Amino acid sequence: MCGVIGVFDNEEVVGKLYNAMLTIQHRGQDSAGMLTYDGRYHIKKGNGLIRDIFDERNILRLRGHVGLGHTRYPTVGEGSVEDAQPFWINYPFGMAAAHNGNVTNFADLKRELLEKNHILTNSNCDVEAILNIFANYLQGFRTRPITPEMIFNAVRYVYRRVKGSYSVVIHIANIGMVAFRDPFGLRPLLFGTQVEGMVPAYAFASESVSLHAMGFSQMRDVEPGSAIFVDRERHVHECQISRKPFRPCIFEYIYFARPDSYLNGINVYTSRVELGRSLGRKIRRLQLKVDVVVPVPDSARAAAIEIANILRVKYREGLVKNRYIGRTFIMPGDPVRQRSIRHKLNPITEVFRGKDILLVDDSIVRGNTSRSIIQMVRNAGARTVHFASYSAPLTHPCVYGIDMQTRNEFVAANSTPEQIAVKINADSVIYQDLDDMERAVRRQNPRIRHFCKACFTGNYPTGDISRHMLDTIEAERDAQHALIREG
Repeated sequence: MCGVIGVFDNEEVVGKLYNAMLTIQHRGQDSAGMLTYDGRYHIKKGNGLIRDIFDERNILRLRGHVGLGHTRYPTVGEGSVEDAQPFWINYPFGMAAAHNGNVTNFADLKRELLEKNHILTNSNCDVEAILNIFANYLQGFRTRPITPEMIFNAVRYVYRRVKGSYSVVIHIANIGMVAFRDPFGLRPLLFGTQVEGMVPAYAFASESVSLHAMGFSQMRDVEPGSAIFVDRERHVHECQISRKPFRPCIFEYIYFARPDSYLNGINVYTSRVELGRSLGRKIRRLQLKVDVVVPVPDSARAAAIEIANILRVKYREGLVKNRYIGRTFIMPGDPVRQRSIRHKLNPITEVFRGKDILLVDDSIVRGNTSRSIIQMVRNAGARTVHFASYSAPLTHPCVYGIDMQTRNEFVAANSTPEQIAVKINADSVIYQDLDDMERAVRRQNPRIRHFCKACFTGNYPTGDISRHMLDTIEAERDAQHALIREG
């Protein structure tokens, strides 16, 4: 899961781009990059957080009215700076790209590009393959004026060759900017317009909050399987290229996206309120003895407040979060996550001492974080600790961009809630029911009949995920985790 931004403005974009990238830092903390264009490409990429990568010297040389920004959370590659986005190539025309998602046939594409097209992809980042496939189609028209139809045919060519999830923004030097989503719309992408004076400005972003940060008040989703092309004269062209069942990722609403964002016509905060309301009703039927509802910050707050209201018990902020520790879910490897959680949260003893506690979190993945938090709460004097997840049990690897790749990592893969409670040292574990989870998120946009729930069900909507592919991903992920443990 990453964050991507593209800006086609009428003034220097680096300031807007930097501010917008800060709003999607939560989508990736491994690396970040910024590229601008003023007749030539200027780029700065690095490992770490945005604030550590960019300084005044970098900002001053990133000149131009066009820019791409990216925050990376690696699902392909080893997290080296060579894999940081954006990427650019100088032929044909000069092109740059950034994307959010995960290309499931990336290894095959790398081999095909080298053997059939004599193109070396020099990184382990899948957007490099997407960019070269797009460019390879347009290479045949390099001596002719590029039309919107050619651009859309290049996207169509990408759809034919690239599998998996991808929301892509590509800039073509002196021609324009094109953005497109995969045919299933697995990953979000929004389009913003700003009309001030005679010359409009346009932008694309993974979340609406980024467009707001740049001053774009008019915004809408890029439709799944469609492309939007802004040409050099600022004319907007749009084409529906592929029609597949719409399957946006439900985990965006559960965990990844910011609560103030809108994705696919759904406000993330409201979806979490609805998830809390649904889970609260289930917990009420169980008649648990609960004195206090406490969220695991930050994503669980909205749901926990609603659960407390339904149970008619106190809601308290009992866990204080260290703002200088990143999101543990997207940190590489269990040892790093476990060390981080001890520094990330600190209990307020007065909230827990002698109380029957209901902890609410967005999900339970490996169980390590949950177990650490529960032990922390018990050490603070809690009498009993129940643990509620406002998502259903995670049981299958995601191949579309979330780093929970091996089935063996899931505490719920072969365990009942009662068995999980023993493993994480809780008095009980309560999960959201799968149908209730989907119904709660869909309530704001009934047009979405189903979400991608592959990590909950093992049903992959693209229909091309084989057992061999899952085994290969699992082997690669195990090897990477072994390297992290050794390091």
